[in-house]
Amino acid sequence: MTYNFSIQRFTNKIILLLILIGTSTVFAQTSVPKQSDRLQQYLGFWVSSIDHTTDSIGKTPLIKMNNYPKINNTAMSVDVFQKDGKTYNYTLTELIGYDTKTDSIFALGKSVQGDMFLGKGGFTSDTDWIMKDRDFTGKETMTVTFDFKNQTDVHLKGVNPQNEILWQTRYIKKNPKDKNIGIQLVSVHEQMQQNPKETLKYLDRMGYSYIETFVYKDRSFYGLSPLDFKKLVEDNNLKFTGSMTFYDLPSEDKQAWKKAMQWWQECIEDHKQAGVEYLTISNNQIKEITTLSELKRYAEYYNAIGKLCKERGIRFAYHNHSDEFKTIENKVVYDYFLENTDPEYVSFQADLYWMHFSKVDPIDYFKRYENRFISWHVKDYEELGQSGKMDFELYFTYAKAAGLKYTVAEVEAFNYPVWYSINSAWNYLYFNIL
Repeated sequence: MTYNFSIQRFTNKIILLLILIGTSTVFAQTSVPKQSDRLQQYLGFWVSSIDHTTDSIGKTPLIKMNNYPKINNTAMSVDVFQKDGKTYNYTLTELIGYDTKTDSIFALGKSVQGDMFLGKGGFTSDTDWIMKDRDFTGKETMTVTFDFKNQTDVHLKGVNPQNEILWQTRYIKKNPKDKNIGIQLVSVHEQMQQNPKETLKYLDRMGYSYIETFVYKDRSFYGLSPLDFKKLVEDNNLKFTGSMTFYDLPSEDKQAWKKAMQWWQECIEDHKQAGVEYLTISNNQIKEITTLSELKRYAEYYNAIGKLCKERGIRFAYHNHSDEFKTIENKVVYDYFLENTDPEYVSFQADLYWMHFSKVDPIDYFKRYENRFISWHVKDYEELGQSGKMDFELYFTYAKAAGLKYTVAEVEAFNYPVWYSINSAWNYLYFNIL
């Protein structure tokens, strides 16, 4: 069988990918119907903006707020600190939770002055939340409104019973990056096309450390040169770390091979300029393969690409879908690639969802082929961690054995608005898994 790189095949890959993206987002709900789910928007780490009229943050914010999930994400602890000189001191602590009997949200809090209060309320929409506070004599003290501008920006206002404004604060999410969580930009493909700067800003606030792209074409990323795209990413406090790239196996003709290697040299150089640490490739032609001799040519191809990458200080990894787990001449395709590519040149990016979908246990591979899996795509059948089908906590106990270096969140099946789901993915990985 002859294999040739063609624009048609490349285009077909992109079209198929975009169809899958479109199918996923079609089923996304435009709202978050449950009070308990709406409350999750408040999770995470926040700082006050310069003032309540702007989302700009000063070098040393006046207030910091840390909200940790409790009891299966139906409650959270809230710790608020205020800057006093060079230190941040406690000013308020709360326990906020959802009550199933009343379908309401309750809060029990205590200020640094010693006053305790009890709040009750709920969301009147996806983005508007009202709480009425009383002291422990039963006296109504304050009504607090929360206006979520987006998943990373919330305006709070406190008024007294006479409806006089007592205070206003605007919190901007500033989740930490100490656990080095990345995201595949296919998860926010439409948002990147519409407003890449805003999209990257939100990803930074949510705590993602780096991005992985899939759009390299004509020596550019989203229409930007490697250096311009690198600058855009880094201006938003992110790193451009990984990229999924596509070029089909060339025919056995020497000129075709030479052309392919030239393309890869240019591709690698572009990614090197952009600061990328690893490239990945996938294969949508496996259905057409019928012999091990054909697989051998692919293994040789991947070794050649990996060697070029290593010469420029970039890692190269193979990304699986489902076809890799079919058998050819009594050999599983994925096993063949693992056993016939040089570990010095070729690593693997395990897509945990596609492994599970194919009824394959990732742990079996992590134990049999130690240190080959430098990256994982962490994806679920729904929002990350929500389907109950995949044991991510167990998978990550084998991260060291697998050789995991790059944890990449990916969300393609949406039950909720996109940004809610992307925020939830970070929350799940940070608070539950890593």
